[in-house]
Amino acid sequence: MTNLKTLAAGAVLAIATSASAVMAGNKETVQVFYDLLSNPASEAHAQALTGVLAQDWASIGDYSGKTKSMEAFLGQMGGFGKLIPDLNWKVEAMHEAGNFVTVRSRATGTPVAPMFGVDGQGRGFDILTIDIHEVKDGKIVETYHVEDWAGALQQLSGQ
Repeated sequence: MTNLKTLAAGAVLAIATSASAVMAGNKETVQVFYDLLSNPASEAHAQALTGVLAQDWASIGDYSGKTKSMEAFLGQMGGFGKLIPDLNWKVEAMHEAGNFVTVRSRATGTPVAPMFGVDGQGRGFDILTIDIHEVKDGKIVETYHVEDWAGALQQLSGQ
């Protein structure tokens, strides 16, 4: 009976350890996304991101029905790298529930040219962002995101 209890306890521990490793893996996978956001001009970070995004990954930022593909997203990030060379996307909290990782982060930067038509004249921005990543089989398959770009433009315009 003692051997059976020991065996059962070992099995429970192994399952719990395995589940924790998967969760840590999902968070580590999602962190690669933010590593690129903070290094948008980095080819190495872009390549690392392509390794953790599903081939048909979709970026969903509103309810228009339009999504952004991996290629379009990487192109946008390359543009951000030129426009906002000091872009920093700091993860402030990361929560995991099943296949979903929710991230609260803070994006800061100082555009070197007009951004969305607003010339910040050297001013920077500091905004809140919320993202929900769905991870399956070690790959991010969808990312829902909200950024306070209106707040960024208000800060850049000096209001």
